[in-house]
Amino acid sequence: MISINPFAVLAESVPSVLIQGFVIVMVSLVIIGTLVDIIHKKNIKYFFNNAKKAKLSATRELGASERISIIAKTVVYDIATTAELGAGKRRVAHVLGMWGTILFWAASVIMIFCYTSGDAATPTLWPIMWHIGAIMTCVGGYWFWLFLRVDVLAEAHPWYRIIKADLFVLALLACATFGLVWSYTQSLNLENRWDDKVFLTLYIVSNLILFGGVYWSKFAHMFYKPGAALQKNLAEADGSRDNLPPLADEPKQFGLGIKREQPKHY
Repeated sequence: MISINPFAVLAESVPSVLIQGFVIVMVSLVIIGTLVDIIHKKNIKYFFNNAKKAKLSATRELGASERISIIAKTVVYDIATTAELGAGKRRVAHVLGMWGTILFWAASVIMIFCYTSGDAATPTLWPIMWHIGAIMTCVGGYWFWLFLRVDVLAEAHPWYRIIKADLFVLALLACATFGLVWSYTQSLNLENRWDDKVFLTLYIVSNLILFGGVYWSKFAHMFYKPGAALQKNLAEADGSRDNLPPLADEPKQFGLGIKREQPKHY
């Protein structure tokens, strides 16, 4: 199972051009949904206006090499390892989910566009990457959903409470889960049994919800958060600090109250 390209097997009964067309439609939905989100929420306008204000209050000019160094450090440390979450379970769960999703999507695109037409044999690397990515997504996502969500921990909500903001993570988990089950049932060679077809349908529907629901979910945040992290680090380096006051010289004083219970209020 783990070394078989499920899309190549699917292409034996479904034209590869339809499979590739589905991916193109999903990418188009992401672009359209993100653009509508930008227009409606005016996030980009806010970032640009904030950057202009910060530039006026900067205390030093950053050179090109220093700017490149800050951007590289932000990408490698803050973005690639979700450093904003600090050390702990939440960060591990997010890293598993993020990199698992990247592997899952990248391997999907490569297998669909390079190895579903003609007699091209799929290198074992890509199916393995696809399955490992889906497993990592499930491990990180279910760990986060069942045990680490902020509202469950701090506000005592039940794990099954669902709001609009949960659409992204639930649809992503559905994609990875149904994709794995579809691949497994497909590998059983059940002839004309319904099993693989049902899970293929569920996999398609979950993809439609994930990529078609960009405007209503947190999908677009994947594009905003790296930009916000870059702006924050550049602002700290040039002294503008996003128009916030400088740090106090005195040490932080919180009193004994902060030690009375485990920190869990966000």
